[in-house]
Amino acid sequence: MSGQRPTNSNSVSARKARLRALVVDDEQPLVGIVSSYLEREGFEVVAAYDGEQAVELARSEHPDVIVLDLMLPGIDGIEACRRIRAFSDVYVLMLTAKAEEADKIAGLSTGADDYLTKPFSPGELVARVRALLRRPRAGGSPGGDPVRRFGLLELDPQAREVHLGGEPVELTPLEFDLLATLSSEPRVAFSRAQLLERVWGPGWFGDDHVVDVHIANLRRKLGDDPSAPRYVRTVRGLGYRMGDG
Repeated sequence: MSGQRPTNSNSVSARKARLRALVVDDEQPLVGIVSSYLEREGFEVVAAYDGEQAVELARSEHPDVIVLDLMLPGIDGIEACRRIRAFSDVYVLMLTAKAEEADKIAGLSTGADDYLTKPFSPGELVARVRALLRRPRAGGSPGGDPVRRFGLLELDPQAREVHLGGEPVELTPLEFDLLATLSSEPRVAFSRAQLLERVWGPGWFGDDHVVDVHIANLRRKLGDDPSAPRYVRTVRGLGYRMGDG
């Protein structure tokens, strides 16, 4: 460890302005490679090598983004993501060595924003991270936005709260953003590309299947039967919309 370095206001401001990434994987060489690429892009990087350490560092270090491996010693990436989501809406990019659809769905269902299958190029990972960070966490509009009601479903854009029959519905930040986008223009059909642009951001790239996975998670939490939906309706050959009929 080097000795304490003198600081000035400019250097302190520069450090505060840097984005922080938490890289979690039990393969130390991979952590080193990913960390070096992110550091080259201007990130401050902290590393963890198991799930419990990842949760602890997510709580104490307040990262802007987490690169989280699915298979970890102790608690796995899915459980780590679930615990992190209990106190943070940090962007999470899930890594998996498996190509099975079930693993991708499991990662996204616990609140991950995107996934990347191993092996991958570090450059692609950095690009995915940058794309996530360009996607703003949707908030309420400055002038206020009234509560939106669809039968028993109520969405409050300002408070970022959803209630169903008076009971709160716990959504991930991304699920809320999807529902807020769809409910902002009832009966308007949104294509998957439009939802990706509005929710993930214009710089996002990747498989548009992530939209379907998050819609499925959203429907499950709303008790919405895909074959006879009350809230989120499928527009065949296009995407999704909200509204009656």
